[in-house]
Amino acid sequence: MGKKIVINHKYNSFKETISIDGDKSISIRALLLGSQAYGKTFIENILLSEDIVNSIKCLKKLGIKITFDKKNCHIFGRGLNGFEYKKNIVLNAGNSGTFARLILGLLVKSPYYIKLIGDKSLSQRDFERVILPLQKVGANFKSNSKKTLPLQIIGSNFINPINFIENRGSAQCKSTVMLAALNSPGETVIKAKKSRDHTENFFKYLGIPINVKKKKNNDEIKVKGQKTFNAFKYKVPSDPSSCAFFIVLTLLSKNCELKIKNVNVNHSRIGYIKILNKMGAKIKIKNVKKIYGEKQADIFVKSQPTLKKINCPPSLSSNLIDEFLIIFLVAAKAEGISYFKNLGELNKKESPRLKLGSKLLNQLGIKTKLTKDSLRIFGNPEISFKKNIIVKNYFKDHRIFMTSVIAAYTFGGKWKINDVDSYKSSFPSFLNIIKKLGYEFKVN
Repeated sequence: MGKKIVINHKYNSFKETISIDGDKSISIRALLLGSQAYGKTFIENILLSEDIVNSIKCLKKLGIKITFDKKNCHIFGRGLNGFEYKKNIVLNAGNSGTFARLILGLLVKSPYYIKLIGDKSLSQRDFERVILPLQKVGANFKSNSKKTLPLQIIGSNFINPINFIENRGSAQCKSTVMLAALNSPGETVIKAKKSRDHTENFFKYLGIPINVKKKKNNDEIKVKGQKTFNAFKYKVPSDPSSCAFFIVLTLLSKNCELKIKNVNVNHSRIGYIKILNKMGAKIKIKNVKKIYGEKQADIFVKSQPTLKKINCPPSLSSNLIDEFLIIFLVAAKAEGISYFKNLGELNKKESPRLKLGSKLLNQLGIKTKLTKDSLRIFGNPEISFKKNIIVKNYFKDHRIFMTSVIAAYTFGGKWKINDVDSYKSSFPSFLNIIKKLGYEFKVN
């Protein structure tokens, strides 16, 4: 049976400066692009979570040498399509949907079948969204009828540039096509619904031929393939999705102030800050600078005694898909009824998060109204209790675990939260920062 954390609520106040682990999305892209560059790439402050460790193991199976000096990562790239491996290898992506979907884009010229597997959670997630465009590129797949893991991919010597319409707002789908385009002659054109643009920024930083036209509802991305690029240096900024937990902890606590240093403030990653400020928070972003193609800054937040409802703009949904769970906690303590819609993708993450987020709020005594893609939350500014709360059967989802911990420290009660180790997949220093801020807990 897995470990659980026990929290007896105790109010705490703090005034602290913290640093958060490196950005997961950028860390994975740095590894993948470093493997395709010529020479020795140097990555500073790479995230050392379970997802990244599994990604590194997979790249090593593909013949890429990767070494570490503390948190500094050295990747010895062999250039485009430079993987070297034996027949019948198996790549285990663990829990990482980002790595699993993106690596397929770099395997479109594989001469042998490669099997891709993942953990129980990842094996329930949809891969048809990347299989279909990569088949047009030239790859072939063996998969089950549900188009989930495990699957097998074999490439082709004839890689086609394609026209691809991405209408889900999935940066993973867009990015795997962009990575496949690196090995294709001619120009790949992608019309993509707005989503994270880290891959585009990385391509520009590395000098890969790319043209991006930003339109009102979508981006038009053109990538010219077969352009070699050299090894590079990169420093990964702090992960804004991980920051969200401590921003909300500060916001919902009493007499607290927090500064978080060197955070990735890419416009596609801080939608949750815009939402929280609309709800009455006063979160400030200062000292903005652009490094390696990405904006980073320091974030300042203070406790806020009163918060208000929100009708969340659906245009922001894809930009804060990983932060909705923690935003739901703020809505639970806000005055009035908050409404969130266009959240179907939330149920296609590591767990059915929309459904389980509603279930968690109901455990706290918060009324909700749930549909297949929307949630109404009936806020209670006076929420506080002493009852026992047990959180289990949540698919070992790291974000549900961390959201539950923040709820325990802000709403009261005695909590037992299962699946403690789940947070290590994305945010290995989470509990250490909890301790630094003066909070107590037991793990057993």
